Amino acid sequence: MKKATWILTLLLVSLIGTDSSARREVLSQEQKELLKKVQRVLVETVAITDEGTIDPGPLDEVVTRRLRDIGYTVVTDPAQPHDVVFRVKCEQRKVWEGTSASGGDADLPDSPSRVWKGPACQLTYLLDGKKMGWYKEVRTDFQDAIQAAGQAKAGDPGIYAMAKLKERLEQYYFPALVTADWGQQERLLKVLDDPTTAPARKAKIISQLGEIFAAEAAPRLVVSLKDPDIEIAKASAIALGNIGKKESIPALLDALKTGKPDLQATAAKGLGLLGALHSDFSIIPPLLEALNTDDLTVKTEVVWALGKLPDKRAYEPLRALQQSLYTHSGTDPDPKVKKLKEAVNYSLKQIDTWEYIQ
Repeated sequence: MKKATWILTLLLVSLIGTDSSARREVLSQEQKELLKKVQRVLVETVAITDEGTIDPGPLDEVVTRRLRDIGYTVVTDPAQPHDVVFRVKCEQRKVWEGTSASGGDADLPDSPSRVWKGPACQLTYLLDGKKMGWYKEVRTDFQDAIQAAGQAKAGDPGIYAMAKLKERLEQYYFPALVTADWGQQERLLKVLDDPTTAPARKAKIISQLGEIFAAEAAPRLVVSLKDPDIEIAKASAIALGNIGKKESIPALLDALKTGKPDLQATAAKGLGLLGALHSDFSIIPPLLEALNTDDLTVKTEVVWALGKLPDKRAYEPLRALQQSLYTHSGTDPDPKVKKLKEAVNYSLKQIDTWEYIQ
């Protein structure tokens, strides 16, 4: 009974959703189905400075264009038919109106900050007139627009703040983020396969596909493991681990063996997720072989992976590694060594616990 409970615990840990998937659990099945069918988006953009509301045209153009780039039909007249309302509120001095203090969307990346009072754009959407709990925020790199505009000799601080926020909206991947939240993986795959899509944008889309567990994307991501752009390859390795298809294991093992160090590290992370999910102990020997690397980042991810699927074959190698790490002393050790120590201690504890309950 204890063994079964432990295995179940491992599976539950490996199945913990990422940010997008966890947030989508608060949506009803009916809402999810409606969001999957979203095509017509009403964009509402406002721009507010210390002098009052100004023309949001430049900001509206960016939001509209970027949503159209991913295939949505954008309307700006509320009288026109639309499936959702996408709102963007940009302010010189932000008034917080987003999530609760903690929990839910408040804990997600890019959520509105309670403490930020400088220039910011808050993004959200409404379905059937109701906010759906999706909140994102982009900010300038300065809090005081008056001071920043003065230093830049840019004239009106409010106009300067809006111009900088426009730049941030150009860079921010909100179209992919909201598309993932709506569960429209087909739209993301179409953009991913477009040869004109920039590599950085592809990497972000791949991450979103992993967060929504887009199983149909797995074959495409296996191919992307060999992409010459390392960020695309790394994102693919993590996404494959999140998606959880056992058929992805051979490709990740190959990446662990032949990839560049950055890719090897993410491949190890993906293997840890898949190995634990499927109780596939065939990944242990390749992980132990990879443990011999001199790259501390790769070694750390390999150790974490071994801890996700406890196997007594890993105990002695990990114990030897732990003993060798004690030679690294001092009040300010290498951060990479510190992270490796944490991983080793965790994984040894997992194996010890596993042996105890046998």
